[in-house]
Formats: sequence, structure tokens, C-alpha cells
Amino acid sequence: MKKKLAIISSHPIQYNAPLFAMLANSEKLELKVFYTWSQSKDSLFDKDFGKTIQWDIPLLEGYPYEFTDNVSKNPGPGSFRGIVCPSLNTHITEWGAEALLVYGWNYHAHYHAMRHFKGRIPVSFRGDSTLLDESGGIKAAIRRMILKYVYRSADFAFYVGENSRQYFLKHGFSEGHLFFAPHAIDNRRFSDPSGRMSLEAEQWRTELGIRTGDIAVLFVGKFEAKKNPLLLIQSAVKLNREGVHYLFVGNGQLEQQMKDLTAGKSQFHFIPFQNQSRMPAVYYMSDILALPSQGPGETWGLVVNEAMACGKAVLVSDKSGCAINLVEQGKNGYILASGDVEQCVELLDKMTASAEIAREMGKISKKIISDWSFEAECKSFEDHIFSSIK
Repeated sequence: MKKKLAIISSHPIQYNAPLFAMLANSEKLELKVFYTWSQSKDSLFDKDFGKTIQWDIPLLEGYPYEFTDNVSKNPGPGSFRGIVCPSLNTHITEWGAEALLVYGWNYHAHYHAMRHFKGRIPVSFRGDSTLLDESGGIKAAIRRMILKYVYRSADFAFYVGENSRQYFLKHGFSEGHLFFAPHAIDNRRFSDPSGRMSLEAEQWRTELGIRTGDIAVLFVGKFEAKKNPLLLIQSAVKLNREGVHYLFVGNGQLEQQMKDLTAGKSQFHFIPFQNQSRMPAVYYMSDILALPSQGPGETWGLVVNEAMACGKAVLVSDKSGCAINLVEQGKNGYILASGDVEQCVELLDKMTASAEIAREMGKISKKIISDWSFEAECKSFEDHIFSSIK
């Protein structure tokens, strides 16, 4: 007989929706997702992109869900009291949940649900925080004490990778209460099984003036200090290699500065924010993905998963949570010391020496990322969430 699993998440997310749909077909569990930022049902304004986002892939299909009323006076995910749902615990109880999985504790509604259900049903936690930005000192010590107290309201946690595991160990979880559930994306969608996105990408390259045999290095995401796209621009200008193009896909606060730095340089191309349905074509335009993040807060970097699923080489900074797990140094790419322009130039030099080098690295990327799948994530949830309530 199936067991009932309630999942708490703030809002529909393009990375989670396909996972929830897969979980809904599980032979072991019956699923319902409780979304707590009820205002996101109609629209979602992203302040960093500076626009209202309407995803063009289905986020609410294939699994049962409900939006629980958020009564916050200032609703949104920007603060602890931005999500307050007095009826959440009642709704979960009335549905008959036998276990609870919480995505993110740092909202009033989520934390109080953890506290309410701890000891009543198994409470598990899913998060991708790391210690990469921790600087030590009294603030870090106080924060660690607070987080240890918070996580006492969870029976166990699912970590997304090695940096995440180390974070949970530092905050009160023992090895026996930690389970690996890989940070994953829809690998199949990005593998372009029909070949349509590859054809679109080829045409796009032609329109941008990128010739056959030229190499394209891609940055995709918000143009913000955390992501540090300026480092890639500085390094590209220093390298100054003919036949290498740089694609910057997105929008953000640094956009004008980036365009000013590259004015008159034909190898730099700026493409505005692209919705999810076109993202595979974006990756297929490129040979190498660069994620030069300096933090704080680059807990993973799912663009790396996406690029690898498309068979691309990757250059990822050591401040990105995914680097230690997804980058095999010198095989599918390189790990870059955050903020190090000279090293970035050196690594770009190696990776752009020939299109064949990037192509071979990309093949290894695709092989590595095949193990970081929704199937593996679902299996971990099935195997561990219900192990204590058989």
C-alpha cells in the first residue's frame, strides 16, 4: 500500500516540476505538493532579471498540488516572514500525510511545519547549502548554533553533493541521518533526442557570425556580482584568441558595464533572457560553459548540469557547489580558483586550443551527468523517506 508524502515548496520551480511528476508515478508513495507562496500562482517577478517570469514549460502538470494561502503583509521569498501560512499544517494533516519533505526551512510557514510535525510523522529536509562562503568568526559561530537548533526539527536530510553533505554534518546531522539525492535536471530534455535544438543552434550561430570551426564559450544566468561574468570578459580580452566567441545569455545589473567593456569587439555576443523551451538551443550554440561565480550563495549551479547534459565542456569556479562533484579536472573541464583572472586565461587557453579538445571534454561531461538524474533522486526518496514507517 502506498504511503502518503507531503512536500512543502515555496513555488513551482522548473527544476522540480518534472521530478514531482516522476514521484507521482511511484509505486511506493502517494504525493501531494503544498506550495506556500500562493501569490506565485499568477506571476513571478524576478528582481535580478528585472522582469516578470512566465515559464513556457509546464510546472503544474503530472502531480497533485495546492497553493496554501500566504497571508504575509509583504509576500515573497525574500524574508522569513514573507511566507506565512496559518492553514498549512491543518491542510497537510487533513490530507493524511504519513511523511513530510521540506524544501528550504527559512520561511515562517516551512519552519513551523517542521516543528509541528516532528515526532508525529517522519520529517525530512532537502537543501543545497554549503560552507563555501563561511568566513569564520563570531557571526559564523552564532549562525551555526541557530542552524543546529533549526535542524533538530528534521529527522534526516537529503544532501545534493559533497559540499552539501559537509554542511549538514557541521550542523548537527550524523552520517546515519544523511542520504544522497543528486541535484538533477531533466537530462533527457537537454540531450535533444529529436535533434531539433541542435539545428536551431546551428542557425543561431550563423546569424551571430560564428563560423564552422569557431569555438563558443557560454555564460548563462543573471548578470550579477555573484556570478562574476566580468571575470570571463577580462580573461577573454587578455587571451585575445581569434576564432573564439563569447556568448552572454541573460540580463541583470552588470549588463551595461559588460557591454561597455566589450564595445566594438565582434567576438562578444549578448542575448537576452531565454525561456526554458529555448535553453537547450542556447547550450548547443556553445562548446564550453563558463561559470566563474565568486559567491556568496552559489550553492550549486544547475546550468552546469544542463550544459553537461548537452555534452559541453565546463569551466567552473571553486565557489560553485557543484564543482567538486561534476568537474573532473582536465577530463571534462577545469575548476577555476574564484577571482583568479590569470588562471582563467590559462585554462581558457587550454580549452579553446582546438574545437576537438572541447568536443572530447563534452563527451565525458555527458557520461558523468548521466548518473545525476531524476531517477536516482526519486529512488533515494523512495528508499529513505519511508524506511522508518514500514
